[in-house]
Amino acid sequence: MGESIKKVCVIGAGVMGAGIAAQVANAGIPVLLLDIVPKDGTDRDAVAKGAVAKMLKTEPAPFMSAAAAKLVETGNIDDHLDRVAECDWVVEAIVERLDIKQALYAKLEALKRPGTAVSSNTSTIPLEHLVEGRSDQFKRDFLITHFFNPPRYMRLIEIVTGEHTDPATANRVADFIDRSMGKRIVRAKDTPGFIANRIGTYWLAIAVNAAMDQGVTIEEADQIGGRPMGVPKTGIFGLIDLVGVDLMPLLAKSLSSTLPAGDPYFDTVRPMPVVDRMIADGFTGRKGKGGFYRLDKGADGSRTKLSLDLATGDYRPTETPAKLTGGADKDLAALIAAPGKVGAYAWAILGNTLSYAAALVGEAADDIVAIDDAMTLGYNWKFGPFELLDRIGPKTFADRLRAEGRPVPAILDTVGDRSFYRVQDGQRQYLSLDGEYADVVRPDGVLLLEDIKRRSEPLLRNDSAALWDVGDGVVALEFTGKMNALDPHVIALIEEAVPLVRDRFTAMVVYNEGSNFSAGANLGVALFAVAMGAWGEIKKLIAGGQRAFKALKYAPFPVVGAPAGMALGGGCEILLHSDAIQAHAETYAGLVEAGVGLVPGWGGHGEMLDRWAKAPMMPRGPMPALGKVFEMISTAKVSKSAAEAKAMQILRKDDGITMNRDRLLADAKARALAMVEGYAPPEPPTFRLAGESGAVGIAGAVADFHKKGVATDYDVVVAGRVARVLTGGEADPVDIVTEDALLTLERAAFMESVRDSRTQARVKQMLETGKPLRN
Repeated sequence: MGESIKKVCVIGAGVMGAGIAAQVANAGIPVLLLDIVPKDGTDRDAVAKGAVAKMLKTEPAPFMSAAAAKLVETGNIDDHLDRVAECDWVVEAIVERLDIKQALYAKLEALKRPGTAVSSNTSTIPLEHLVEGRSDQFKRDFLITHFFNPPRYMRLIEIVTGEHTDPATANRVADFIDRSMGKRIVRAKDTPGFIANRIGTYWLAIAVNAAMDQGVTIEEADQIGGRPMGVPKTGIFGLIDLVGVDLMPLLAKSLSSTLPAGDPYFDTVRPMPVVDRMIADGFTGRKGKGGFYRLDKGADGSRTKLSLDLATGDYRPTETPAKLTGGADKDLAALIAAPGKVGAYAWAILGNTLSYAAALVGEAADDIVAIDDAMTLGYNWKFGPFELLDRIGPKTFADRLRAEGRPVPAILDTVGDRSFYRVQDGQRQYLSLDGEYADVVRPDGVLLLEDIKRRSEPLLRNDSAALWDVGDGVVALEFTGKMNALDPHVIALIEEAVPLVRDRFTAMVVYNEGSNFSAGANLGVALFAVAMGAWGEIKKLIAGGQRAFKALKYAPFPVVGAPAGMALGGGCEILLHSDAIQAHAETYAGLVEAGVGLVPGWGGHGEMLDRWAKAPMMPRGPMPALGKVFEMISTAKVSKSAAEAKAMQILRKDDGITMNRDRLLADAKARALAMVEGYAPPEPPTFRLAGESGAVGIAGAVADFHKKGVATDYDVVVAGRVARVLTGGEADPVDIVTEDALLTLERAAFMESVRDSRTQARVKQMLETGKPLRN
């Protein structure tokens, strides 16, 4: 259905409008971006052009590739509005003023084709007000599509339809947003703030007020109201700094003007002289001079982290709060029952926020799943409000509200001593408003491993990996360790899996549903082995990884790598050994070992050389491909998207990209099944490498970087090891170097690297701080 949208027009080139246009372009769809004619200057399209130019310099980047940016055509509303007739969907993302929006809609009504969808990105104005005075046809074509900022990276979109909206039109737009733009859709009702911002704004207001009232420092607030509640590590005040301190009064004003009288949100609205002063002084968060947290730069270049004292409004050195005790860091029931200000502050947040969310079922959304999805996707909560209630115990929660003389939302009476979610016969179910349980239904074409795991047992499993039957003769190899790191357990399971799949199945996908596909080899295990002097074990690990990855590469069945998030080091190498890759659009892949003083040890050198040597645009001869691969490996380059990974040859030309993370497994499985008939493993590559003269040439280039201060002393050493592998060691340019010979060179270079104390220092610092050591 989404394929019926061939061109989109976005009106409004502010941060949100431009970001929406960029994500449409990321989907490979042409987009017309229009804004007003500027008062000054001769270029009437300058506003829209300026927005695109700014996005090309923005980090994190709104565009996934340079090619995507070329799909955005710019113009202005005065001269080019008639071109909406070319478009299948028009997105309005202009200023949040009803009169201005309605004036634009009056013009659009006369220009667009009947049946062309028009949607507003509003987050505050009711749909029924937006379409007042419009024709029946316009009302049928109209809906709200509320994206979250930044549109490329935030997976939530709230879709609101009116009583006159044509369901087919809304479904066509929703299907495009899902499949092509990669968003998970939450259907919200036409109520103020919809779901996520209404609950999210209330949650933040409650948390800030309670911290001030209870004398909780911002560090304590972020500790208590952060990770124990499944909130990202920013916590409360760190999140406000991220989105902008100046947004708080704007959201308060917006919601206060639209919410019904008696809404609990009004109890949170109060004068905030501390916040007013921060804004007046330019402390608007990360986009300003700092916010609740800021960095103070000393004359000597040092940086001191400062925190705002909520009582005085002055900054002081940031303090680390005492650790939470009694299980309060892991158990919500223990957290809200903790003595002193820890339990009091936690209950102030959860008691109010969760009861507010519970009261909105039926009003803001039809069911609890929509509310949970809105908060997990829109605010990056690990658990939605009703999942949090299940962790506390709905009855325990309701009893405490009653004991305090507070109102108990109807759905808490409905659930009683049951839970909001349950698993019945392997199917996840949720409690509906009528008190019965209903299945959590996935959209058509969505296949999730979490669902498969509820109703089946793994074919194989150990401490770091598992193998699952995902149907139709296909298995999924899942990494399960911390950061999905690769270790001897993963290697052992791969070697066990290959004969099992050969005998009983037809194809394999390498896939998991962690935040990151794999952060590479487990450096902690490696450093422990170094400390023990277990060089033989390290050598065995490297040889075992090479053997296991080759077993996948030359298995008698197709293997499809299906990454999302980071695929680094060994995580990238397992993709390079797959027959095909079906990557989520947000895949960040690269051979990053040089950053910690190592070299790729599981076949990365040879696989990348082979890809670049066969790339159609590459000149012949050993040096062009060598230069590209050396640059990537020695600088630890990581793609900023799957599209960029394709430009880096990590993905081949025919490899696929899936925009919606929820659809990745289904797409990878379909890709694997399509390869089964007539499948034959690849022929082993052979190489003609540059030899000693090539190594000398590379060394000269590295010396120049060193002289300019770009490369450190040890970077030069590591680069030399990479060059030795890529040039074939003592091989002559006329010699044919086999894959196995290159792997032997790779093992030797890795062992030399890992024995070097400078590498060990880099690995140690990375594990302790997450930051590279530039030695």
